[in-house]
Amino acid sequence: MVNKVDHIGIAVKNLNETLKFYEEILGIKCVSTEIVEEQKVKVAFLPIGDTEVELLESTEEDGPIAKFIEKRGEGIQHIAYRVDNIEKAIEELKEKGIRLIDEKPRYGAGGAKIAFLHPKSTFGVLIELCERE
Repeated sequence: MVNKVDHIGIAVKNLNETLKFYEEILGIKCVSTEIVEEQKVKVAFLPIGDTEVELLESTEEDGPIAKFIEKRGEGIQHIAYRVDNIEKAIEELKEKGIRLIDEKPRYGAGGAKIAFLHPKSTFGVLIELCERE
């Protein structure tokens, strides 16, 4: 079902300050940023080999990233796994009794189709399935 780690999503309070660390200290360059209105988030894309780090800053006080930071602080928010067919993957997971946050794919950053699995079914890890063309 899973082909590779697509990206690791990291929740941050201040995208510009965090980017300074990644670019100036670690030498990982940001190739673009995007605002995903539906998810109330601004995303910075930092490719590393054939995967990437996505830095996530909330654009609204009530957004999911803001709530995550309020509850847990900054840090890894999710791990995204690449799949070839997200609809098929969702159906297989439903059949196996996995609790889903998204029962249908939705638009994600970078033009991907995404769906999240509930952490209560994944041993506490928020997992995102990601299909890219």
